[in-house]
Amino acid sequence: MRSIDIHAHVTPQCLFRVVDSGESWHGIRLERDAQGQEVLLVGPQRSIIPPKGRWSPEQRMADMDSLGVDVQVVSTFSGIYNYHLKAEIAIATSREANDEVAEMVRTWPHRFAGLATLPMQDIGAAIAELERGVTQLGLKGAMIDDTVNGRTYDEPEFLPFFQAAEQMGALLFYHQGGPTVVSQRTNRYHLPNTVGNLVDRTLTFAALVFGGVMDKCPDLKVCFAHGGGYTCFGIGRMDRGWQVRSDARLNLQQPPSAYLKRFYYDCLTHSEAALRFLIDTVGVERVVLGTDWPYDMAIDWPVSWVLGLGSLSAEEKEMILWKNLERLLGIYGQSVRRQPTP
Repeated sequence: MRSIDIHAHVTPQCLFRVVDSGESWHGIRLERDAQGQEVLLVGPQRSIIPPKGRWSPEQRMADMDSLGVDVQVVSTFSGIYNYHLKAEIAIATSREANDEVAEMVRTWPHRFAGLATLPMQDIGAAIAELERGVTQLGLKGAMIDDTVNGRTYDEPEFLPFFQAAEQMGALLFYHQGGPTVVSQRTNRYHLPNTVGNLVDRTLTFAALVFGGVMDKCPDLKVCFAHGGGYTCFGIGRMDRGWQVRSDARLNLQQPPSAYLKRFYYDCLTHSEAALRFLIDTVGVERVVLGTDWPYDMAIDWPVSWVLGLGSLSAEEKEMILWKNLERLLGIYGQSVRRQPTP
């Protein structure tokens, strides 16, 4: 069975070539922490590089074969969104990273598709780089954070970006980067990741819907990482707020639940019950495979996990594993994984 992964990250080799020589890559440096883990210093932020983050495309494809993944839709890892740095730095790092992702796609077109990273603190530059990525580099869209330096996407300044993405037919894949909203209260127990990124995704859904973005851009294509966070579980409360509070109806003629099927959601819920609930809420045609390769919060054997879920039909599994993304992104072709030796 074919499989296409929307949620797979890459740390650019161009970064490693510079930092391994002892230099900084646009001010970004590399060091090892007390546990021996490689850490990128990106301004005041620190991002751990997992061992597989250094792997070459050839090593990556061998691992994809072992996992049963035919195609990765590759995105530059979120630790170098660089929204908090000067715009000219984010522009430069975005261009270099996007060029490298595009080169991977050109070299192995049957194994990789690509998403751009963008300098979102400068909307004009972000639109220009998205256009370059889509029209010149052949990328499918972009991966962006849930906020831009604390600003949510209902702010009017972002509307031209969404209008441009809609016109280009570009997919926007939302994935947290750096501290999440939970980080403001605690950094313990890995909660900023395990709880915080799900909260952030829910807030992004709310900003796009309550803020009127999805009505102003009816053909905008959006996919949420991590199953959309707590959106589906909390949608009833959002609807109630829309019913009883006038400030919740400023931009909406319909309840928030009417917008659930306007989005796509990856299947990375870590729970069969949660995935079944997601499918039943938004429709299986809106759920796609996402693995979070190569990070520790990924499911160890994602394709096998989906195939082994007893509550999903065979057709639902095929739709999640490849049919939905094939249609959404135009990624057609046959399985190209090497077959294991008997």
